[in-house]
Amino acid sequence: MKKLFLLLAIGLSTQLATAQNKIEFEKYELKNGMRVILHEDKSTPIVAVTISYHVGSKNEHPDRTGFAHFFEHLLFEGSENIARGEYMKLVKVNGGVLNANTNYERTFYFEILPSNQLEMGLWMESERLVHAKIEDIGIETQREVVKEERRQRYDNTPYGGLLDETMKRTFKVHPYGRSIIGSMDHLNSAKRDEFYDFYRTFYVPENAILSIAGDINKKETKAWIEKYFGSIPRGGKPIPRPTVQEPVQTAEVRDTVYDNIQLPAVIHSYKIPALGSADYYALNMLTNLLSQGQSSRFQKSIVDEQQKGLFVGAFPLALEDAGTAIMFGIVNMGVSPQELENAMIAEYNKVKADLISETEFQKLLNQVENDFVNENASVQGIAENLSDYWMFQGDPNLINTEIERYRKVTREDIRRVAQKYLIDSNRVAIYYLPKSAQ
Repeated sequence: MKKLFLLLAIGLSTQLATAQNKIEFEKYELKNGMRVILHEDKSTPIVAVTISYHVGSKNEHPDRTGFAHFFEHLLFEGSENIARGEYMKLVKVNGGVLNANTNYERTFYFEILPSNQLEMGLWMESERLVHAKIEDIGIETQREVVKEERRQRYDNTPYGGLLDETMKRTFKVHPYGRSIIGSMDHLNSAKRDEFYDFYRTFYVPENAILSIAGDINKKETKAWIEKYFGSIPRGGKPIPRPTVQEPVQTAEVRDTVYDNIQLPAVIHSYKIPALGSADYYALNMLTNLLSQGQSSRFQKSIVDEQQKGLFVGAFPLALEDAGTAIMFGIVNMGVSPQELENAMIAEYNKVKADLISETEFQKLLNQVENDFVNENASVQGIAENLSDYWMFQGDPNLINTEIERYRKVTREDIRRVAQKYLIDSNRVAIYYLPKSAQ
């Protein structure tokens, strides 16, 4: 039966690899330093117009946190040629959708439009880049929007502060330890000139990647890109990049956080190498082994068999400078945080002690390949991944080849990275407890 399962798994892996057709693209750079990626896909009459700015929370001044995320909101306010409040309406009335997101490293804007509205999308993104309105009325409006977002997503959501509490204990020197949404006091204190300076520093062509995927005519698209972006001048200012390195952790960090929750949680954070490093791929597969799917080790052992956790998960936070693998669980009724933590550590120790089976390993490869295909199943996903690969690893063709880095991982590699990184001295351990327990 095991041999039959393995043969079926290998067959599925081959099918997934075949399904992942090569993604063709063209990349080039404008004279002002803006990088451009074009992917043509005529299968549906839609186009993704995306632009990434290499600025996130790690680029902010420590006394002015939250600026990167704030601009994600502010730059929908309008421009010199788009009336205030009309930016979103213009996309929606033309049959499109739009949104944006901010993380520690970059801010990403996208519009999904009927392909006959491509020129409009390019014009609108050029307006955001060069003619955005940094006005008091917009600043005050978006301050209130961000405050409400913080209340809803962080302050009034159970476990909403879990990631921030974990990161500030994991990174005590590097700016990854700061919250992406930032300090409301910092945003309240900031003046209009400070916001304008941030805009002119980071929202410049040489700090941006324009990535377009979908039903396009390349010649026509290039002409429009030159029309709307080619004449925008370079910013010319140095773009701040943090150079500080987090010191090597030499002893376990252990702390307790109290919040408005009913059931305690246990969080472990282990520092890992930067995105794209060789060990990252083995660590990614290790966290999948522990928590991806109903047959994962955390689910089968801790949730189903021992019933010590309502949920136990793991994921690697892949970052440009250095990352962290976060393991977390919510205790079951009548179970102590210590019992859940012991069960989690026992699962780490099993991976350290013994090679995973060939069957488990093949399942991991299947999961990775399936995820890889799904991430590139839409024009938005393709545009975003092409941009991210170029921005953070310098090679957009990783959209086609990164899967080979996973295929090079061995069972021995998974055991080795567990032994190397999932150790006491590299651990931040947090008990996330109800305020009633304080």
